[in-house]
Amino acid sequence: MHSQTLILIQCQDAVGLVASIAQIIAKHQLNIVTMREFVDEENKKFFLRVVCSGVPAAPIALQQNLYADLPAHALVTINPDRQKKLVVLVTKEHHCLADILVRHFFQTLNADVKAVVGNYDTLKDFTEKFDIPYYVVSHEHKTKEQFETELAATIEPFNPDYIVLAKFMRILSPSFVSRFENKLINIHHSFLPAFIGASPYRQAYKRGVKIIGATAHFVTNDLDEGPIIVQRTKSINHSYDVPNLVTAGKEIEKAVLSHAIQLLMEDRVMLQGNKTVVFE
Repeated sequence: MHSQTLILIQCQDAVGLVASIAQIIAKHQLNIVTMREFVDEENKKFFLRVVCSGVPAAPIALQQNLYADLPAHALVTINPDRQKKLVVLVTKEHHCLADILVRHFFQTLNADVKAVVGNYDTLKDFTEKFDIPYYVVSHEHKTKEQFETELAATIEPFNPDYIVLAKFMRILSPSFVSRFENKLINIHHSFLPAFIGASPYRQAYKRGVKIIGATAHFVTNDLDEGPIIVQRTKSINHSYDVPNLVTAGKEIEKAVLSHAIQLLMEDRVMLQGNKTVVFE
């Protein structure tokens, strides 16, 4: 039983929403601990995340009361699952996966990593040291459709809340993305808008960049242009060679992906078109 109640609301904006929601919560003998709201004025959309002490005696009635008082087509979620299920997709790079598995081992991830799936077996032994199952789904000598069919068949039995692409170096088709809509989370270096293709850190080195960074975002059909969850940058200078850039970049990627996962696990991220509302 939760000692607190979490309520998430998305709906069209209207006058008096905060007051009416607070009244309904009070009628159910819940005390508001924190309330964060945001109005997208351009789209007239209202977002709310509220934490209350105590638990409602009748959660279904609370939800129905809120729906009855909110504008049509509202979305109300009460006490979403606290322990989200994750499946992690990898290729060969270990830094993001390692960070996730260590946090999972020490129970600071606030999530249940159900499996790791890789298109190579490079990270299999490492993953299994943490007693996490590792599945190899090779892309070699297969069509994209065959590969993604096998990949989806491996993922779906775990019914994950989110699928984390921890440096998974395969471009996913629109059909695969739609199959797991709003569940796919990717991490990439922020060089992509300027340095497209292979060896972005080498490209950045040759260009003499002064800032490097990383972005965690939802995956959509537009490559690396999905709704952004977290971004972070680091200032660098002329003394950084390519290995130094790669090392610094990996550290930022780990930090950004970890922060994004934390926000998602705590239900602090709401989608609005190609943007996110993040209640830090």
